[in-house]
Amino acid sequence: MNIANLKRVSSITLLSMLLIIVILVATGTGAMHMSPMQVLAILLGKTGIHLPVAYEENMPGVLWMIRLPRVVLSVLIGAGLGLAGASLQGLFRNPLADPGLIGVSSGASMAAVVMIIVQNALPVFQHAPILNYYALNMAAFAGAVITTLVIFHVARTGGQAVISTLLLAGIAVRALCESVVGLMTYLANNEQLRSISFWSLGSLGGASWQTVGGVAPFILIPLIMLPRLAPALNLMALGEREAMHSGVRIPRLKALLVVLATMAVAAGVAVAGIIGFIGLIVPHMVRQFTGPDYRSLIPGAALSGAVLLTVADLLSRTIVAPAELPVGIITAIIGAPFFLWLIIKEKRTILA
Repeated sequence: MNIANLKRVSSITLLSMLLIIVILVATGTGAMHMSPMQVLAILLGKTGIHLPVAYEENMPGVLWMIRLPRVVLSVLIGAGLGLAGASLQGLFRNPLADPGLIGVSSGASMAAVVMIIVQNALPVFQHAPILNYYALNMAAFAGAVITTLVIFHVARTGGQAVISTLLLAGIAVRALCESVVGLMTYLANNEQLRSISFWSLGSLGGASWQTVGGVAPFILIPLIMLPRLAPALNLMALGEREAMHSGVRIPRLKALLVVLATMAVAAGVAVAGIIGFIGLIVPHMVRQFTGPDYRSLIPGAALSGAVLLTVADLLSRTIVAPAELPVGIITAIIGAPFFLWLIIKEKRTILA
C-alpha cells in the first residue's frame, strides 16, 4: 500500500471511529443520562450480545424511541450535506461552492413557506391526516428538486450544462425564491410566522423512525454513488478538456453530480429545514487533512458532516434544556468563524 492509499484509509478509519464515539455520547446525553457503555450494551442487546453492564429498565425504551432516531437522522442529514458540498465544489472547481448555488435550499424554502401559509386553507389536507402530516416535507422536497431542474435546464447549451450559466441562473432563481418567501412572510399571521422562522433555522426535533425511513433512501443512494465519481472529479480538477481527453463523459458527470447532490440535500432540508454552513465548511475541514484527492475527500466529508451535525444537534438540545435551540444557529456559530479563518489564511498565503 502506497503512502496516498495509507493516508486515505487511515483518515477514513479515524473519522469513522470519531463518528461512532459521537453517536454513543449523543445517544446517551439528555434528561435521562446513559453512559456510552450503557448505550452500547442496549444496542448490542438487540443482536443477542449481552455486555455485563447494568442499566435502568426504562432506558432501552428512551434510547430506541426517542434518542436513536434523532441521532440517526442527524448522521444521515449531516453526511448528505457534507457529501453534496464536496461534490459540488468539485463540479464547479470552486472551494466556495455549496448546495445553495444550485437552488436546493432556496427552492425548498419557497415551497415550504408557501405550504405553511396555504396548508390550513386547502380541504385536501383537512380530510387526509397522513397527507397533512407530510405536507411540509413533500412541498420542501418538491420545491428543491423542481428549482434545481429549472436551473439545470436553463444552463444547458448544446446538450451540456455550462458552469457559468448554471451559477448565474442559480443567483437569479434564488433571488426570485427569496422574494416569494418575503411576500409569504408579509402575509403570514403570528403562528405562521413562528413556524416559518423555526423551519428556516433548522431543527431535528421531529425525528422518528418513520422520518428516518423516509429520508434514508434519498441520502443512501448518493452516499453509494458519489464516491464512485471521485476519480472523474480528480480529472475535472485539471479542466474539462483534459478530463474529456482522459475519457470522462463530462455531460453525464455534471448531470449525475447535480441530481445526486440535489437528492441528498433536498431530503435533509425537507425534514429538518435550512441547516447552513455544513456543505460549505466541511469539505474545507477535511481538505486540510486528506488533501484534494476526491477519493478521500468525498467519504471524509460525509463522515465529518455526520459528526458535525450530530454534535451541533447535541448542543442545540442541551445548552438551554429543557428548551431547544434551532440547530441552524449552532452550525452558523461553529461554521462562520471557521470560514473567516479560512479566508484570512488564504489571504496570507496569497500575500506571502
